[in-house]
Amino acid sequence: MPGAESDSPAPPGYRTIALIIATALFMEQLDITILATALPAMARDFGTSAPNLSLAMTSYMLSLAIFIPASGVVADRFGTLTVFRLAIVVFTIGSALCSLAHDLTTIVAARLLQGLGGAMMMPVGRLILLRAVDKKDMVAATAWLLVPALVGPIVGPPLGGFFVTYLDWRWVFYINVPIGLLGLAFAGRYIRNIRMPAEAGKRFDLFGMVLSGLALSTLFFGAEMASREGEGRVALVLLGLGLVFGGLYLRHARRHPSPILDMSLLKVETFRLSMLGGSLARITQGAHPFLLPLMFQLSFGLSAAEAGTLILATALGATTMKACAPRLLRRFGFRNCLTVNGIIASLSYGTCAFFTPDWPHGAILAVLFLSGFSMSLQFTAYNTIAYDEIPPARMSSATSFYTTFQQLMLSAGVCIAAAVLHIALAASGRADQAPGDFSAAFLVVAGLSLLATLWNRRFAPDAGSDISGHHIRDR
Repeated sequence: MPGAESDSPAPPGYRTIALIIATALFMEQLDITILATALPAMARDFGTSAPNLSLAMTSYMLSLAIFIPASGVVADRFGTLTVFRLAIVVFTIGSALCSLAHDLTTIVAARLLQGLGGAMMMPVGRLILLRAVDKKDMVAATAWLLVPALVGPIVGPPLGGFFVTYLDWRWVFYINVPIGLLGLAFAGRYIRNIRMPAEAGKRFDLFGMVLSGLALSTLFFGAEMASREGEGRVALVLLGLGLVFGGLYLRHARRHPSPILDMSLLKVETFRLSMLGGSLARITQGAHPFLLPLMFQLSFGLSAAEAGTLILATALGATTMKACAPRLLRRFGFRNCLTVNGIIASLSYGTCAFFTPDWPHGAILAVLFLSGFSMSLQFTAYNTIAYDEIPPARMSSATSFYTTFQQLMLSAGVCIAAAVLHIALAASGRADQAPGDFSAAFLVVAGLSLLATLWNRRFAPDAGSDISGHHIRDR
């Protein structure tokens, strides 16, 4: 890359690079969802209630909110490989400390450390891919990268249930240690350390980092509290504070020469459209792994193992997609794929609203397979086209910006789904969840995902043609 410094020789194949980064992303995405199944067992050991242990989840989100925006600047200064490997080390040490925790204070502190590592792994891993892979290979590389990231949230709940039932909740964290060590070893062997030359007079936006951290963390926690019964007033206060801090940050960003979250990136059309359409779709992606295990176990009466077997069809669909994405995008282009496939993905997720205990398992598996395939294709397209028009000098800022809002919308998906479940339960006057409650939640998040069509249609017909190989004259 012009203007960049590299510490090592010629790079390996894009599949190798993508799979190494995917290992770290899988570890992180698995960790986010696997913990929920262990909270009751952890609460018993710590002598507290499971709701109190939600701090173990929110403390992780707090670290993400504060440190993700700074990841691009740090990677430019110290090198992508250096920061990526350090992030894996920090995340793995945090996991080990979580497994050794014996009280609430210790687990929260360890989760904060984990979050610091996770905040650097996501955007820096994507930055490595963008800087190391040729445009012609980017669709295939992104497909390889995204499959483990999509599979992690799906296999997290059943795997966590297995650990808690047959081993010990501490295995939820033990599993990260060997994965982290493997990722660390392979990253050092196959990934180059690329540093971007510092711009004269450019200074780190510390005040912007504080403001963005306050805005994002209060929005995160406000959204989470909104999904809890009886916490509406607290949620409104937190969301209000988040909007105030967000407004202060926007004012600050307009005046700072190099803001921590560069809002001017939204002037780039493909980046802006990918952000807007992808954010709506990610609400569904975040909600789906949360809703399915609950519905299958609470409403259908299935065991954790049976529910996990059904949900794995989504992961199988996502895995199958990686071989098809380059050909589909080359044949139809980004705009057509995002538009048509986005509708298919939304409708397939919406179909889950009509599941009942009487549905044949084969039919459920087919719907979930299609859901996993179509949504995986959608995010391969979004995550590739977003960076098509971003110049190399702004790539680190773009990955930090994109990843920050990606994580925010995934969390929003869980919160929106939980809020709909609570509203449906309260309106019915029942004490336990019924299939109709889950139907309402699936329809709401699928409807939000369907709205992304409005932005998908705004992509230029030849958008990303250099990446996909699709050209209008070929039709």
